[in-house]
Amino acid sequence: MLNIIDKSKISETDFLNKLKERNQVELDDITNNVKVILDDIKSNGDNAVFKYTEKFDNVKLTKNSIKIKKEDILKAYDNIEDRYIEILKKAKDNIYKFHKRQITNSWITNENEGETLGQIVRPLERVGIYSPGGTASYPSSVLMNAVTAKVAGVQKIIMFTPPKNEGVNSAILVAADIAGVDEIYCVGGAQAIGAMAFGTDSVEKVDKIVGPGNIYVNTAKRMVFGYCDIDMFAGPSEILIIADETANPKYIAADLMAQAEHDVLSSSILITPSEKMVKETLKEIKVQIKDKKRKDIIEKSFENYGAAIIVKDINEAIRISNVIAPEHLELCIENPFEKLNSIKNAGALFMGNYSPEPLGDYFAGTNHVIPTSGTAKFFSPLNVDDFVKKTSLIYYTKEALNKVKSDISYFAKKEGLDVHGDAVDIRFEENKKNI
Repeated sequence: MLNIIDKSKISETDFLNKLKERNQVELDDITNNVKVILDDIKSNGDNAVFKYTEKFDNVKLTKNSIKIKKEDILKAYDNIEDRYIEILKKAKDNIYKFHKRQITNSWITNENEGETLGQIVRPLERVGIYSPGGTASYPSSVLMNAVTAKVAGVQKIIMFTPPKNEGVNSAILVAADIAGVDEIYCVGGAQAIGAMAFGTDSVEKVDKIVGPGNIYVNTAKRMVFGYCDIDMFAGPSEILIIADETANPKYIAADLMAQAEHDVLSSSILITPSEKMVKETLKEIKVQIKDKKRKDIIEKSFENYGAAIIVKDINEAIRISNVIAPEHLELCIENPFEKLNSIKNAGALFMGNYSPEPLGDYFAGTNHVIPTSGTAKFFSPLNVDDFVKKTSLIYYTKEALNKVKSDISYFAKKEGLDVHGDAVDIRFEENKKNI
């Protein structure tokens, strides 16, 4: 089912171009529809939010019902298994420990006499998390976003999730409570993004919006950037596995299918110098896929964006991987740490045969909100720095400024901004008069 590309006979260029096409979605109609919703919410606040919730979710909301009550959150614990709750708590602890190491502190330096420079690091005051509903309900994503914001010191975390007449997904509510979310609102879609970005009578405006969503949610996030910050514009998920002859084809097949079951647009790629590995992996896929619930999605994903690329050696495999810059990269080779410095572009790197991608999705503690579609060349996974802002600090004494005033004035005037120079010089005119 995977597209087999033998590098000695066929170029991988066409396939790589096909991967890029996954994000070339025609957005004109979607953008126009989302703009109408956002403009309406900006002008009419709650009334617009309630209108679109009834239109798209068939749920009537009021100011009294838009926010989920604390007692309903506590009742959600009764609807899920004790083991699930314990696993959510363990995952939360792992995420907390990992991200705690990312904290950067404010600093001040006095390298030269009379000069004080520094950087003040402060958390954002208010962050909004979007959590999808339906079959795309992911408590793991709630933990990843909320716990990271909590570690950063965000003062208030709110969450929006689509409403249902039968109630919000219990696991989502429990995960939010475990992670420390302060308020939960039952609003979904572009209207949820608008409410968080602009604020309404019922919802206080946030400084940043994070969390996954469908094309309407992602388009809304992109359009409200500037009113607040956003995490990233996530594309379809992807995995790339570099394997040598020491890898286990059973593991490779399972990992490729695990990624493909996300979406028909997901990309699952194996790169190996071993033709035998490709053949055995394909055999394993045929065996393992038979009883999978999402078999049709996996097969379509493999057909469109799956590939087994046969290369001359592992170095060439790494070169191609660096070009693709995959979201998830598994290095299933002997002595993977020997190749670590050669890996330039990857959202998350899984080393060896016993570090499968789901380990990072759920439990290891690393963040699973990772750049996709080649953006790992310049973006990073969600981290503590995404929830803080940094302010530069400058303090010069009069004597220290006097030493550099002529350089500043000269520099400013060379750029044609004379008054910039004057703003420095004027502080010493009194001295000239006294002479």
